[in-house]
Amino acid sequence: MTPAALLTELFERVLTSAEAAVDGLTEDQLATRPGDGANPIAWLVWHLARVQDDHVATVAGLEQVYTAQGYAERFDLPFDVSAIGYGQSREEVGQVRADAALLTDYLRAVHAQTTGWVAGLEADDLDRVVDEDWDPPVTLGVRLASVANDDLQHAGQAAYVRGLLGA
Repeated sequence: MTPAALLTELFERVLTSAEAAVDGLTEDQLATRPGDGANPIAWLVWHLARVQDDHVATVAGLEQVYTAQGYAERFDLPFDVSAIGYGQSREEVGQVRADAALLTDYLRAVHAQTTGWVAGLEADDLDRVVDEDWDPPVTLGVRLASVANDDLQHAGQAAYVRGLLGA
């Protein structure tokens, strides 16, 4: 298996897991918090897509799908379009409301950009340093593994919340 095929498989799992978490739920169900201050499914899926979009676009030298394809306007959230969810307050998390179709559409568009770019990667590409602000510096391979890991954790959280809703 090539590195590109492995990364494609990882990101495919993100897509299918997150799609399953939102499938058939209403906007109200997607916005339901299972506990005080807990993250709702809508925020979890929006956030995981935003992280993938932001981080992959940065290392690939691409414009984010969120702005390039009009998703910032479609979501119409009351914070800066550069927001990806890190450090958001309880109130901001609660402001992410979207229906399953919009969440899935954005996630699929991000997935298409990610896997389209990843398909061209060679093994040596993964050793390229993409962030020197860390010790040791972060390579492309480490960054992509980090994104996939973060996304899969949030997809799992969304599936858990779905279960709590009885859906």
